[in-house]
Amino acid sequence: MVEQSHEFSAKSVEAAIEEGLRQLGVGRDRVDVEILHEGSRGLLGIGSTNARVRMTLRPAARPAEKPAPTPVPAAVAPAPVSTPAVAAIPQEVDESDEDDLPVAVASVLDDNDDEAYDDDSHVDRDEVVALAGEMLLEMVILMGLDARVEGSQRDDPDENDTAIYLNLVGDDLGALIGRHGETLASIQYLVRLMVNQKVHRWTNIVVDVDGYKDRRAEKLAQMALRMADQVVETGRSVALEPMPANERRLIHIALRNHPRVYTESTGEDTRRKIQILLK
Repeated sequence: MVEQSHEFSAKSVEAAIEEGLRQLGVGRDRVDVEILHEGSRGLLGIGSTNARVRMTLRPAARPAEKPAPTPVPAAVAPAPVSTPAVAAIPQEVDESDEDDLPVAVASVLDDNDDEAYDDDSHVDRDEVVALAGEMLLEMVILMGLDARVEGSQRDDPDENDTAIYLNLVGDDLGALIGRHGETLASIQYLVRLMVNQKVHRWTNIVVDVDGYKDRRAEKLAQMALRMADQVVETGRSVALEPMPANERRLIHIALRNHPRVYTESTGEDTRRKIQILLK
């Protein structure tokens, strides 16, 4: 009999198997499953791929003949069933058995390991720049994009600190920026998190794409000054469109020393925006 194979895809391996069983109209015991691709969720919704499986129908099993029942002598009484002893449940966890524990329990033990958070302040700054660049580049590659990372150090007056500046350079990298730079802000957060976890200390890391942040900061500063002039001329306050926290901060910085106007943020969550008011 020729075996029948079919391929199915879905967001996960289990989902692909369930879809295959549904379409074939058989139970799990009637198929052999070969995983062709486990799929990938990508990063930030970019570069995700579906899982694929190949399912082969097994030949229908012939019903087995039931053996004849063995007669039981009438004089033989059934042996009493003994109750097995129940092992005592340990009240404490032995750290030597940590490898055999469920993942959730082992992770709790790991969280109590104070040595994992020692300060590695001896890590060289140039090594941190290289480490951050490697992590960022690996992230971009996993997202299916082609780019190179230009790493440097430069002063960050907003943080009163020297920042590690990572600029991604390449073609078609707009997906890494997102609306108002929200995707870029998420990437920067992830890189900071990974690097700080690796070196066990706070490191100010700025991630940019083709100098987008510098250009955006200049545009926002120019817009803030134009709106301030409008407030001074008309004597009426102006409310800007809602924007993320990092861009609101740029507006505040651009006008914090203005002699005639001041700024304040209003609204909640994604609707939070800046008002420019006359002093």
